[in-house]
Amino acid sequence: MEHLELVSFKVCPFVQRSVITLRYKNVPFDITHIDLNHPPEWFAAISPFGKVPLLKVGDKAVLFESAVINEYLDEITPAPRLHPEDPLRRAINRAWIEFGSACLADLYMLSVAADEAQFEECRNGLLGKLRRLEAEIHPAPYFNGDKFSLADAAFAPLLMRLELLNQVHCVFDPAECPKLEAWSDALMAMPAVKGSVVHDFVKVYFDHLRGRGGYLASCLPAA
Repeated sequence: MEHLELVSFKVCPFVQRSVITLRYKNVPFDITHIDLNHPPEWFAAISPFGKVPLLKVGDKAVLFESAVINEYLDEITPAPRLHPEDPLRRAINRAWIEFGSACLADLYMLSVAADEAQFEECRNGLLGKLRRLEAEIHPAPYFNGDKFSLADAAFAPLLMRLELLNQVHCVFDPAECPKLEAWSDALMAMPAVKGSVVHDFVKVYFDHLRGRGGYLASCLPAA
């Protein structure tokens, strides 16, 4: 297998999706963290969108977009495959992975909302998506039922951040979404998920939110 290097920003949930996949499939890799506010010169030359993650595949190619990276990783590594074998179910999973990306976009807008009114507007948009997700997911432990998939890797970063934010401000009531809560509990207990962030992630994440300013930052405990 070619040497794999993942280019990362420490709090990026899309990078975390790929780290989870790499760790779950026991793929050797290196990770390089950059500061997206002050990226190195080489980054712009290899990142078409100026975003992370990027996956350097030896000297052959640089892949971008987490869904593409994760499918590549799944295809080049041994079974079990992390996409359903059934073509229709596989397409459904791909669609909901995109839905997960939209949820992450809502979470980002919520985290940088300037005031409480804007925060509540963003929160309501996210809650609507979480309720739709609650209706779609199978009984625990995973999105498709008993088998971990790329859909689980895609949603774990969102669920981790929701759990952290709920500790400082009510973003959503887990009692409203019992299947979502059980799914989150199962994913947060997995070694591949636990080890998918830097060791001081809570501090780094909250410091990042403080740096953004806005309503949610004012709700965080003092650094």
